[in-house]
Amino acid sequence: MDLVRIGRSQGLRHIDETRRERELPPTIRSATPADAETVVRIYIDSWNAGFGALLSQADRTVTPALIERWSHDLAQPVPYRWWVAEHMGSIAGFVGIGPSRDPVDARLGELDTIAVDPSHWRTGIGKTLMSVALRYLIADGYDEAVVWTVEGYERGIAFYETMGWSRDGGVRDEGRQIRFRRDLSTL
Repeated sequence: MDLVRIGRSQGLRHIDETRRERELPPTIRSATPADAETVVRIYIDSWNAGFGALLSQADRTVTPALIERWSHDLAQPVPYRWWVAEHMGSIAGFVGIGPSRDPVDARLGELDTIAVDPSHWRTGIGKTLMSVALRYLIADGYDEAVVWTVEGYERGIAFYETMGWSRDGGVRDEGRQIRFRRDLSTL
């Protein structure tokens, strides 16, 4: 009986330690080309888990070409900026910003990509990355910012709306992608 009690208390202690570890805030740092392979894996995993089925592309995989492309993207100079969120020593998510590509407007920034490893969804890492992105969009002088997401991707849509973004009616890719906009002057 004492062994059962000891085992249970040690098990609960382990659960508490695991919970505390998951609640630790991530460390944010600038992304580098050396992060490309991990960034691609997170991008692909979050794509597949989040909205791949909506686009009939739920089985994307990491390829050398994608790693090379992301290595190039992560090396771009300002006004393009990329960060990773590290949690417990591993990259758990990333975010990138820059000038708007669609539509092109000097006062309009873009949240290029935000992705979190699905095993870290709903832990606050996405919110932390979003906060960093918004802070730097403002510092870079943008009045507003846009982000595109997949129509029907309810998790992503809810996240953007919770973070203060609103649909602005913009669509592309034959309506499969919808645009959200954020007024940065209110932050």
